[in-house]
Amino acid sequence: MKLQSLVLAAATALTMTTAFAVPAGTWSVAAGAHYVDPKSDNGTLNNGLSVDVDGDVRPTISGEYFIANNVGVELLAAIPFHHDFDLNDPNGNTVLTGKTQHLPPTLSLQYHFDGYDMPMNIKPFVGVGVNYTTFFKERVSNGGDLELDDSVGVAGHIGVDIPFADTEAFRIDARYMDIKTDASLNGDDLGEIDISPWVYGVAFVKQF
Repeated sequence: MKLQSLVLAAATALTMTTAFAVPAGTWSVAAGAHYVDPKSDNGTLNNGLSVDVDGDVRPTISGEYFIANNVGVELLAAIPFHHDFDLNDPNGNTVLTGKTQHLPPTLSLQYHFDGYDMPMNIKPFVGVGVNYTTFFKERVSNGGDLELDDSVGVAGHIGVDIPFADTEAFRIDARYMDIKTDASLNGDDLGEIDISPWVYGVAFVKQF
């Protein structure tokens, strides 16, 4: 009887896991908003000025294709994020201000966990990938010609999906993006600005 009970329990657990798995060939689309929160210390330039970059929130959309059960490839896109920044002297006084916009498309390989007895059938997931960030419309308060180079870096992703229908869920997630850009002003090299933000978001997810 003990053996039969173990076999039955194992079969039941396997059935539950399969039932909650996201099958290969599934598509999902997530629409929401994300807040880009740059790290607190954004570097010191060659002229001795430190950089302070503020955050911004914008609508985002992502698409994910599952290449295997619970394993998906996701592409994140957004409308341009806007950032103000200050260049401060060693005493903390702002000597120059500026603005820039950027687009941070991010490609990730993700694993969605299933088969766990979690409240509200919450499905956690993790991912790792690459971020490409392009900067444009750079401006500084003294009217100089500021240029920020594009950035390529690693990206990490964690989150949870909270289902409220068979193919629909509410998502809460966080990403880390390694974003570093070389800056120049009027053709002169200023050094590296290290933005490397955490990106926090919420979204509605639909599977197809």
